[in-house]
Amino acid sequence: MRIGKLGRSAVVALLVTGLVAFFAGAGTASAAPAAPAVPALTAPIAGTFTDASGGTGTATGTFTPSDFTTDGTSTFANGVADLTMVDSAGQQVGTVSQAVTVPVGVAAASCQILDLVLGPLDLNLLGLVVHLNQVHLNITADAGPGNLLGNLLCAIAGLLDPGPLSNLQALVNLLNQIIAILGG
Repeated sequence: MRIGKLGRSAVVALLVTGLVAFFAGAGTASAAPAAPAVPALTAPIAGTFTDASGGTGTATGTFTPSDFTTDGTSTFANGVADLTMVDSAGQQVGTVSQAVTVPVGVAAASCQILDLVLGPLDLNLLGLVVHLNQVHLNITADAGPGNLLGNLLCAIAGLLDPGPLSNLQALVNLLNQIIAILGG
């Protein structure tokens, strides 16, 4: 049997789950004698496989990341997928716990370029009366593959922004620190 590709939604769910768990665990300190255990960082996953009868079975379960890596152009999550496999007839055929590496997609970013609000304007042009209500001009650039102008404007808009996420390795280091905090 072969397990199909994990969906992009599983990777997004993984990142969102990690950030939610990270910020949920960052609350105020209490005087309790023992801190509650932080739940394992997992994300739901689903896929398909070809069963023994040639039909399409489903594999559902969770992905638990152990660390993140990069090859300089892409980011990957390494971890363990725990799956329950059900054949095309609806019968459970087994469970699988397997080490996997999945690509992590970084959502396309957008950045605010201009937010201009003009109040109402009344003009009298030699007897022609023009009334213009409030105008709100909002220009946002979308960064991402193929968005040349959006990438350029976001890069220019972010030139003075401080931050550790200037490259993929910094992102990978930050994600590994989050896993270490949640796991330790």
